[in-house]
Amino acid sequence: MKKYFLAAAVLTVLAGGVYAQEPSIPMGMFGGAPTNVKFDPYVAAPEGFDQEREGIDRGTVELIEYASESVGTTRKCNVYLPPKYDPKKKYSVLYLLHGIGGDEWEWMNDGGVPNIIMDNLYADKKVADMIVVMPNGRAAKNDSRDGGMGSFMAFNDFDKDLIGSLIPAIENKYSVYTDKNHRAIAGLSMGGGQSLNFGLANMDKFAYVGGFSSAPNTRTPQQLIPDVEKTKAENKLLWMVCGGADGLMSNSSRLKAFCDENGVPCTLIEYPQGEHNFVVWKYGLYNFAQLIFK
Repeated sequence: MKKYFLAAAVLTVLAGGVYAQEPSIPMGMFGGAPTNVKFDPYVAAPEGFDQEREGIDRGTVELIEYASESVGTTRKCNVYLPPKYDPKKKYSVLYLLHGIGGDEWEWMNDGGVPNIIMDNLYADKKVADMIVVMPNGRAAKNDSRDGGMGSFMAFNDFDKDLIGSLIPAIENKYSVYTDKNHRAIAGLSMGGGQSLNFGLANMDKFAYVGGFSSAPNTRTPQQLIPDVEKTKAENKLLWMVCGGADGLMSNSSRLKAFCDENGVPCTLIEYPQGEHNFVVWKYGLYNFAQLIFK
């Protein structure tokens, strides 16, 4: 109960930010990184990785609706389809989640440019065939950005909507694989915590899990990985990034420390002087997308 109230207090601060972007979290506000964590090497993304490029094929983004059994309403999500999407082929699926200040439009409209990043990666032949699903992570009938603290439990309950309704809807509408080895989940801030929580708790559904600047909704390492040997056997990728100047680094670093102590493969990159913003999260998507489904 104490942990719940602490998380709620932290999320109240997070929710107080401007809706158009996630709020910055000063280092030390909620604890820094453990000193014994060994970060994985940082390699800068190439210049222009997030800039629209001339002379390449482009994917498309479409807004779709699906019926949510757990929420009891019709919900929306954005779906990126790669260049020359062919319904006669099979594609893998990346579920890409937003933060507490966003919705299904945050990645697209608030600076994430996932379509541009993915188009460039496809042009350079650096990614496997996949579609990217960007849902609204608030599993509530009022899932708007102004939900405030009323959104806390809705974020926590999103796994029921994700697994029970959204994944079946995507698999019914698009030509995609339906096994765990062709399904990944990643997200920023609140969505990073959701991705770690839901991805590691459902390794029969997701083989690849990514957390970008994961927020305090992230469960403890012992909760995330109650069975070390099972995680070693079933998870194909556990990958995280967080800014070096981000006050939420402790959420990622404590999981990294636990994984290192227990021999669980895990990557955590410290983005140099990075803060709680899309500079880090775009870098996260760029790298994570290249590692999955291969």
